[in-house]
Amino acid sequence: MSLIKDIYSLNFYQLIADQFSQVNPDFNKEQFITRIFSADFNNMEWKQRTKHTTQTLHEFMPSNFPEAIALITQVVENLIAAGYPGGLEYIIFPDYIETYGVEHFETAVQSLEIITQFITCEFAVRPFIIKYKERMISVMEQWARSPNAQVRRLASEGIRPRLPWAMAIPFLKKDPSPILSILDLLKNDVSETVRRSVANNLNDISKDNPDILLAIAKNWKGISKDTDGIIKHGCRTLLKQGHPEILHYYGLDGTDFEVSDLRIETPYVKIGEYVFFSFQIENTHAQSKPLRLEYGLYYQKSNGLMSRKVFKISEKIYLSAEKNRIERRQSFKVITTRKFYIGKHKISIIVNGRETSEMEFDLI
Repeated sequence: MSLIKDIYSLNFYQLIADQFSQVNPDFNKEQFITRIFSADFNNMEWKQRTKHTTQTLHEFMPSNFPEAIALITQVVENLIAAGYPGGLEYIIFPDYIETYGVEHFETAVQSLEIITQFITCEFAVRPFIIKYKERMISVMEQWARSPNAQVRRLASEGIRPRLPWAMAIPFLKKDPSPILSILDLLKNDVSETVRRSVANNLNDISKDNPDILLAIAKNWKGISKDTDGIIKHGCRTLLKQGHPEILHYYGLDGTDFEVSDLRIETPYVKIGEYVFFSFQIENTHAQSKPLRLEYGLYYQKSNGLMSRKVFKISEKIYLSAEKNRIERRQSFKVITTRKFYIGKHKISIIVNGRETSEMEFDLI
């Protein structure tokens, strides 16, 4: 399996060099590729190669940012016209704007609007939000009205308070009200990718300002099927936390469901294998009721304490006296985003936000 850093290949750099030499005859293709493949290139990870490429490209571009970004924009437009897909390797173009263009607001904003149609500029736009605040947010409100779905997505995704792997925007985490007019414009967007971005933005907001999300959920409820879907996806963190008001919003009352016979089939689990468990769930109410069924996995931490992560099993209507046996497994295969520690772990069953039966097992 190839590594993500290998997207920066000789073929990619030859393509880029050819493209720039077409729009700028003074671009030295051979020297550019020589400089790219420096002595340290093979030891660089993906982010290092991205930054190295951006900095090397800068050496071969006009020192004046408006002139340089005009060439980059022309290259992007040519790639779009030729039908090239905007793969992750082209993140060097937004990175160029982020690195060298923050002092050139008007020029940078125009290039962001074009380049995001080829490769997303959701990371590159954030330094502009931090520096220019209301001025940049006003531009993003205009983008939310764009006929291009990728530009509209940038209006929502770029302004997320907690965008993963991106620089934080502290003033929006504290007070997300400047975001709300943008999300309101996009709540009925025809593009699923735009609507998903709106939902992710709402989920970000819920982590610091749950009351704002609850107010939006009430205001948007029933506008359309798609908007209801945005609300549900945007509420996912509050639902996993068992937030009382959002549980009430969805009519999720856990008092009339009974969990029994929780079994852990693998009381000793090796790292790299699975824990298997099962349990029985029954609706004991005289009427049908909605059931959101989840389980919590309490991971052992390095300090000996446990940290819970919630996993969704299902969400559906249970008929009166309906009874089901649920079987699940959870992987302990080694991954880069979590380190496993041997020792006691725990499974709990969560019914409409209410934690019920639990049982321990050992990771060995």
